[in-house]
Amino acid sequence: MVAGVAVALILAMSATWQVQEWRYGKQLVDIESTQAFAVAEAGRLAREEEQRRQAAVNKEASDAREQNKAATVDAGVAGERLHVEAGKFAGTACGDPGAAQRGASANRAAMVLSDLLRRADKRAGELAVAYDRARIAGLACERSYDAISSGGAN
Repeated sequence: MVAGVAVALILAMSATWQVQEWRYGKQLVDIESTQAFAVAEAGRLAREEEQRRQAAVNKEASDAREQNKAATVDAGVAGERLHVEAGKFAGTACGDPGAAQRGASANRAAMVLSDLLRRADKRAGELAVAYDRARIAGLACERSYDAISSGGAN
């Protein structure tokens, strides 16, 4: 009789363990499914964030290139105007009838002044272009950083 009770108890425990195994097996499958979905969703969100950040940086780079083009055109126009004016000044100094009376030294002085003005303007234009490019690049970098770090709030 004791052997029968022991066998019944072992069968009951075995059945209980089997039921628990099925129940925990289903729970593990549910957990694995939930975890797989969470991993996939996290990957998708990370890709979207990376794409948003890259788009923001690309936009800032494109804007900076456009600003550099505009600054270069502006510098060229201003420099050309000044060169024309310097040329006119040198031409009027040499073509002025009173200049002949003042002598050749006055003409040479006007030509030297015109040449110095032209060279100084050329150098100032080069420096202005370099400054504009550095400023535009710095501002683009700041805007890119802000766009990336703010999470697109701008």
